[in-house]
Amino acid sequence: MTAELYRDPWGVPHLRAGSALELAHAQGRTTAVDRAWQLEVERHRARGTSAAFLGAGETSWDVFARRARLDDTARRCFATLERRDPETAAWVVRYVDGVNEGLAEGARRTPEFARTGLVPGRWEPWTPLGVWLATHILFAGFPAKLWREEVVRRLGAEAVGLFATDGPGTSGSNGWLVTGERTATGRPLIAGDPHRFIEEPGVYQQIHLSCPEFDVVGLAVPGVPGIAHFAHTGTVAWAITNAMADYQDLYRERLRRTGNGDEDLEALDPDGRWRAVTRHLETVEVAGGAPVEVEVIETARGPVVIGGSDADQESGEGREGRESGEDRGAAPEGPEGADGRGAVGPVSLRYPPRVTGDLGFSALLPLLRAREVADVDRAFDLWAEPVNVVQAADTAGGVLHRVAGRVPVRGQDNRTRVVAAWEPGHEWRGWHETPYGTVEDGIAVMANQRGPATPLGVEFAPPHRAARIRELLSSRTAWPAPDMAAVHMDTHLASAAPLLDHLAALDGLTPPAAALRERLLRWDRRMEADSTGAAAYAAVRTGVVRRLAAHPVLAVLADPPAYPEVLRPWLALLPRVGFALENLLRAEELYGIDRAGLVRAAVEETAARPPGVWGDSHRLAPWRALTGDAYEEPGLAGDHDCVLCTSAVPGVGDLSARGPAARYVWDLADRDNSLWVVPFGASGVPGSAHHRDQLPLWLRGELVPVSTDWSRLTREPSPVPHDTPAAVRDHEENHDH
Repeated sequence: MTAELYRDPWGVPHLRAGSALELAHAQGRTTAVDRAWQLEVERHRARGTSAAFLGAGETSWDVFARRARLDDTARRCFATLERRDPETAAWVVRYVDGVNEGLAEGARRTPEFARTGLVPGRWEPWTPLGVWLATHILFAGFPAKLWREEVVRRLGAEAVGLFATDGPGTSGSNGWLVTGERTATGRPLIAGDPHRFIEEPGVYQQIHLSCPEFDVVGLAVPGVPGIAHFAHTGTVAWAITNAMADYQDLYRERLRRTGNGDEDLEALDPDGRWRAVTRHLETVEVAGGAPVEVEVIETARGPVVIGGSDADQESGEGREGRESGEDRGAAPEGPEGADGRGAVGPVSLRYPPRVTGDLGFSALLPLLRAREVADVDRAFDLWAEPVNVVQAADTAGGVLHRVAGRVPVRGQDNRTRVVAAWEPGHEWRGWHETPYGTVEDGIAVMANQRGPATPLGVEFAPPHRAARIRELLSSRTAWPAPDMAAVHMDTHLASAAPLLDHLAALDGLTPPAAALRERLLRWDRRMEADSTGAAAYAAVRTGVVRRLAAHPVLAVLADPPAYPEVLRPWLALLPRVGFALENLLRAEELYGIDRAGLVRAAVEETAARPPGVWGDSHRLAPWRALTGDAYEEPGLAGDHDCVLCTSAVPGVGDLSARGPAARYVWDLADRDNSLWVVPFGASGVPGSAHHRDQLPLWLRGELVPVSTDWSRLTREPSPVPHDTPAAVRDHEENHDH
């Protein structure tokens, strides 16, 4: 049969075809038509070419993508896939064929192409793998190792724990499974919400894929075939969260010239021998600016992502030393690999897909074909990256709670800091068995907290979200699917306790500050958008964070070495202090810092300039590749440690760039009783009917019904989607005539 495209009232694509290959082609084509701009931005990010049309602001990412060899790793992984799993490789190729077929049509109706002059390029068979890599390369937060190095160097090893909390990472999520003993139908429910940077168009695409082999509805990653993270096949459903595992290592390298020319480099290996490394130059083109030359080096550990071969920059030595073939690594006595002037020596990154040539795409088709929990379990045995906690349930009552992904076995030092490449004992020695979790009292919760993934990680999210979700779910039985929305939207902030405890102990405040203190001590600790208490608490918190960060003891961490810009969010002091505020306020002693005095000053400051309500300053701040479309973004409820995790960055600002990138409820009693919502809409075309139509629902915590009944859907009558803006449609018709 010819592939057919249907839409539901929200513009969500529902596709059916005569085979999995035809369906992959239809998925690729439809995604390209709906989201051409998003796909091309992601393709360029994976290749390290985004600055060529987005400008200098993307240069740091492009340099990192080139140095980390993302595109080359994607090619390697696709070659492995072709060799080991030709069926999946052919399926990926058909998806790519569909993307290439639909891009020109999608670009014609998407104004960003005209504004930038970008012409859609050609997708290669490995491009979806590159998109997946670029999306997840920073998920495990390897730059946190650079932060720990700085803390140890400046404050000592005992200080690392003070900052150990879910910091300015790029990921997180809530997810929960409720067995039939606690539901209204007697069948399980799975629900949750992935927390990511809120992007427009959204990072998740609602979609329905149907062919004789399978019929699956879920949240796809645009640019990647199938539905990997969140899906319901009719008889089994699954969902994931970030496991917070540590599976990427940083190695401080020693490099030297061989004397045979500037192109020839060697690295010192753990056996004491110098061995040749690969080196070449690439050029990053920058719109409106000068091109940037990138030195791409790879040692036996992996690609060098920090520093390079210019010894006079790294170690202070001149041309004579370089030509003599001497060691050109980072100064060995400095744990941070710097020479005291803020310069950083070469540091390589070792990450599993680069080592194995396997990105785990062989799991994707088995997931679509899954009929029961055991099928999902076997499919996730093939998973590689990122490392996730998985929950699944089926219509027979089966449940699954496990970790999936590839985590290397190696020494503890690798997991916590940058290690010396030339020292023995830092090699990888196989892979960890992925642990399984339990379902207790009919409930399993995953919220990036310590749990089944504990043996595989170093730092996890504070337990507040997980504890609150379990508390809410335990409060009743006979849960119906729609009521899960109340859990999604819970705004209780348990992490407020330490600051409020300090506040309660203060005396001698001015009358306005004393009145504010009494208000905050009576506050219900809910971060509601219309709450004056939430706004006042956040203002006091900001004042405390800024004062702590400015204190001379901690201010020494404000100036890290000159790491690449793309890694600096993990090294920024204010966010680190803000997210670790609980620990910093609860520590028995904090280097003599007068915490009570800082809290007092922050309360007095807030009382002198009282804020309004929380939603005035806590507003949605989505990322867009191209600025220019002006939207009055709404105020939000929630906060970083609420179940409604709309993350402000304490001490930096109240805007929320991270939050629920989707919400879902999978009902195993009847798939069409399932529910979902995304922050904006199904279409990536500004001005179209389904570009931002789900935003009001997302704000209110309402969910859209999942509909898989073809008789209730609208078949797409022509290649031009019904939600194309009239102005664009008119332009196309005039152009065609």
